[in-house]
Amino acid sequence: MKNTTFQEQYKLLENIPLSGFGYELIREILLPELLGKETAPVLYWAGKSLARKYPLETMEEIIAFFEKAGWGTLTIVSEGKNELEFELTSPLIAARFSYKEDCTFQLEAGFLAQQIEQQKKLVTEAYEQQKKRAKKVIFTVKWDRKDPIVE
Repeated sequence: MKNTTFQEQYKLLENIPLSGFGYELIREILLPELLGKETAPVLYWAGKSLARKYPLETMEEIIAFFEKAGWGTLTIVSEGKNELEFELTSPLIAARFSYKEDCTFQLEAGFLAQQIEQQKKLVTEAYEQQKKRAKKVIFTVKWDRKDPIVE
């Protein structure tokens, strides 16, 4: 694969209409069938891997990436000394909650964890909390100031 930024790839692909049904077939039907009970951890790892391939320098770039990737609207809810809380909403998330008993947002969680880790240079983890009635996902991203990344 050529080294291209997500903005370059987005420009090439932005006018190609994509079916939400087709996306969900892969994301919520095929991947869990292939990965079984390892689906969530593999998706978390995959999100971290994507973040390393598409390093983003600012929170605004992370928010734009989520929108352009079709993952939804990412909003910062709160920011503390050692954590950030995000809210993710989209029509696709609302639909997923209405037809799927158990789904995971570990791809997005892993992506967030790795992006924040790269920005802060501290070991970081992200946790998802599904709010099915409100049709949104809350991500809590935590880092440890005593655990810097050694490069």
